[in-house]
Amino acid sequence: MGTIANEMNKLQVDTGKATMKAIMKHRAEPGAELREVPVPQIAPHEVLIEVKAASICGTDVHIYTWDPWAESRIKTPMVFGHEFAGVVVEVGSMVTGVQVGDYVSAETHVVCHQCLQCLTGQYHVCQNTRILGVDFQGCFAEYVKIPAENVWKNPADMPYEVASVQEPMGNAVHTVLAGPIAGKTVAIVGCGPIGLLAVAVAKASGATEVVALDVNAYRLDLARKVGATVTINSLDEDPVKKVMQVTGGMGVEVVCEMSGHPVAIRQALEMLTNGGRMSILSLPSRPVEVDLTNQVVFKGVTVQGITGRRIFETWRQTSGFLHSGQVDVQPLITHTLPLERFAEGFELMTSGQCGKVVLLP
Repeated sequence: MGTIANEMNKLQVDTGKATMKAIMKHRAEPGAELREVPVPQIAPHEVLIEVKAASICGTDVHIYTWDPWAESRIKTPMVFGHEFAGVVVEVGSMVTGVQVGDYVSAETHVVCHQCLQCLTGQYHVCQNTRILGVDFQGCFAEYVKIPAENVWKNPADMPYEVASVQEPMGNAVHTVLAGPIAGKTVAIVGCGPIGLLAVAVAKASGATEVVALDVNAYRLDLARKVGATVTINSLDEDPVKKVMQVTGGMGVEVVCEMSGHPVAIRQALEMLTNGGRMSILSLPSRPVEVDLTNQVVFKGVTVQGITGRRIFETWRQTSGFLHSGQVDVQPLITHTLPLERFAEGFELMTSGQCGKVVLLP
């Protein structure tokens, strides 16, 4: 990463541009296009950021492939993408605490400050949340604007690609640390990028066993690299039986459900011990039938829905894990590509033969 002085010399030239390159969800159909679009104009409470790295999320894959969720939520045309790191190039007239030249990432959930949840400090479940790259123009572009209150300042020595994955890592941190974790047995069901980050976080947080489950051998190998003590390919063996063997017939104390697959969700409840905790971050595309009587009520388990990150508690935890070296995400950043090769990045994500894919505008 260059020095701030070098960055500033470049930025003072670039911000005179009227247009920028951006990945546009151009029509209500699969795919996207790289287009030249206007550079965002900021409001008094906003900042403009030059994007240095933007990572692809599972949500972006939903938008790119145009699944039923995307069709019901996204209004085209839309610049999508929401995970990024960059440098502030312009600040609004009402902004304090953020300056041109600050090296930042951003909390992508913009909250209303007026609903019951916001008034009681539960900003992560604001009833009127608007999401970057979903409800307003995103970061798969040379520049992005965001409310100044959503800015998170990064350590100067954190690589751009690492800083860009803090937002999804925050999902993993929120899911894993939604209850006690140290000294407990933990199963991470689904080893997509956020599931892999959850493996690393659980291990760093003192879990005695971290069992990673998936049907993708490539990602199970990545899970071992970041701390999984046991990996289970659910195509090759019964995952519930294997978990019971690993835990001496007791079942795991914590399950983090990241797959969204109905069968995996039911199996996750089966492998959870009595009185255990199941935190669900995944987004099943359809309603899921589960045995509430036997797998929830009689077992006395807690089932939690997890959304976003606790603002900004989770960001502090995430940045701390990275800055201290307790969690190393570099093994999970398997591909970095220029913005122009975005289609290749999405092909990697849909194939599952990658960890985190980062685009470099």
